Amino acid sequence: MTDNNASAARETPAQQAAARAGMTVKCPDVATSLSSVPQRARPAVNDELAKMDSQVADAYRRLTAQGARADQEFVRTRVLDPLTAERRQTLDRIATEIEKAATRPAGLDSLASCTVKQDTAALTATPDAQAQGGGGQAQTGQGQTGQGQTGQGQTGQGQTGQGQGGQGQTGQGQGGPQRSDFVDIRKVRPNVKNPRVRATGSKGIFSSRCGRNENKHFNSDNVIVAPGVSNGAHHMHDYVGNLKTDAFASNEVLASAGTTCTNGDRSTHYWPVLRLRDGSKEADAGAPGGGTEGNIGRILRPASVRIGFRGNPVSKVVAMPRFLRVITGDAKSFTNGTANANASWSCTGFEDRQLKDKYPLCPKGSNVVRTFTFQSCWDGKNADSANHRAHVAFARADGSCPRGFRAIPQLVQRITYKVAPGARNIAVDSFPEQLHKPVTDHGDFINVMSSKLMEQAVNCINSGRRCG
Repeated sequence: MTDNNASAARETPAQQAAARAGMTVKCPDVATSLSSVPQRARPAVNDELAKMDSQVADAYRRLTAQGARADQEFVRTRVLDPLTAERRQTLDRIATEIEKAATRPAGLDSLASCTVKQDTAALTATPDAQAQGGGGQAQTGQGQTGQGQTGQGQTGQGQTGQGQGGQGQTGQGQGGPQRSDFVDIRKVRPNVKNPRVRATGSKGIFSSRCGRNENKHFNSDNVIVAPGVSNGAHHMHDYVGNLKTDAFASNEVLASAGTTCTNGDRSTHYWPVLRLRDGSKEADAGAPGGGTEGNIGRILRPASVRIGFRGNPVSKVVAMPRFLRVITGDAKSFTNGTANANASWSCTGFEDRQLKDKYPLCPKGSNVVRTFTFQSCWDGKNADSANHRAHVAFARADGSCPRGFRAIPQLVQRITYKVAPGARNIAVDSFPEQLHKPVTDHGDFINVMSSKLMEQAVNCINSGRRCG
C-alpha cells in the first residue's frame, strides 16, 4: 500500500500547487435531466437544485483546502461520501415535490454519485508533467471507491513573469485557468461558416444600445436558473438593460423597471464578469460570488457591448413572447461535457476564428471578444421550460428550424475588453469546481420588450433593414 503522506512530503511546492490546481469535483447535472417538471413544483425544485450547487461548491472547498494532502481516503470519506449522501437526500426531496403534482420520476437516485477528477490541462502544461503521466479520478457509488492516480504539473500560485507590453503576469494558481487554456489567435485557422441566405430569409438587424454596465450592476444571482436564491450562480454577473434584475425580480418587477437601453427596451442581458488576475483586489474579494468562491482579481469593464437581433437564413421571423427566458452555453460544461457549450472567444480583427475551449492571446491593438449567439428557434408555446432549454433550439446547419419550432429574432451579445497583448492573467467567473475554464462561458436573456418594440424589431428584420 502506498504511503500517500510520505509521497506528498517528497513533492516540490510547485508540484503540490499543481495537484491542487488540477483537482475538481464532477457531478451529474440534475437540472438538464429534468426536462418535465410540473409548473407548480418548479419553485421548490429550483430551490433544491440551487442547494445542490452549494453542496458541490462546499465539497470542492474541502478538497482544495486539503491540497496535496488530499489522498484517496480523504477524497472518499471527507469529500465524495458526504456529498453523495447530501445529493441523495436532495434528489429524494425533488422527486417528492414532483410527485405532488405528477408521477414520481424514476431513476433520480442514480444522479447522486460524484467523482473527483484531475484536470488534464494541469498535467500537460510542461514536458515534466507529460513525462509523469495523466490524471485519474476517484469515484464513489454504493460505498465503493475507485483507484485514483494523481500527476503533477508545473504551474504554481503566486509565480510571476514579465508579459508582453511590460505587464507582470501572475501564475495560474489554485482553481485558476492553466497556461494550456490560452492560444495565440494568429495560430488559429478561420473556422466560421455562415449558411447561405435564401430569398425567403430575413436579412435585417435590429440593435439596442444598452451601455457597458457603467452603473456597476453586479450580483451573483441567477433569476432564470435559481429564482429567489441569493448567490445562486456562485459567480458574479455583469448586467445591461433592466435595472432591477436580481434573484427576486418577478416579471412584474422587470416590466416596471428602468433600463440602460436607449430605446426603452427593458430586457435583461447578463453574463459572467471577466477578471484581470493582476494581484489587485475587487470590492467582492471577501464576498459570496467573489473571493469566497475563488473568483479573484479586478473586474474588467467592457470596452464595448453590442446587443443585436438578426434574422433567419431561410424564413421570416415571428415575435418572441414577452418574458421569454433563454440561456446559451453551459456554466458547468467543464464537468458536464460540451453538449450545451456555446462559448465563442476571439480577438478584434480575427473574428473569423472563434475559440470554444481556449482564451485568445490577442496581438497589440486587438481586443478580446466574447460572443454569445443565442438559440433562434422557439416551440411557439412556452416562455420557459423546466431545464430552461427545451422550449428553444438552435437552427440546423442550413438555418432552418427543427420540426415544431419557428424562427425568432436571433440575439447576439458581443462584448470586447482591452487586455495587454498576450496576457494570460484573465479568467471568466465560474462555479468554483469549474476552474474558470473558457468553455464554461455563457449568456442569459429575458425578453422584456414591449409588444410595440418587438413588432418594430420583427418588421425591421423581415424587411432586410438595419434599425435601432
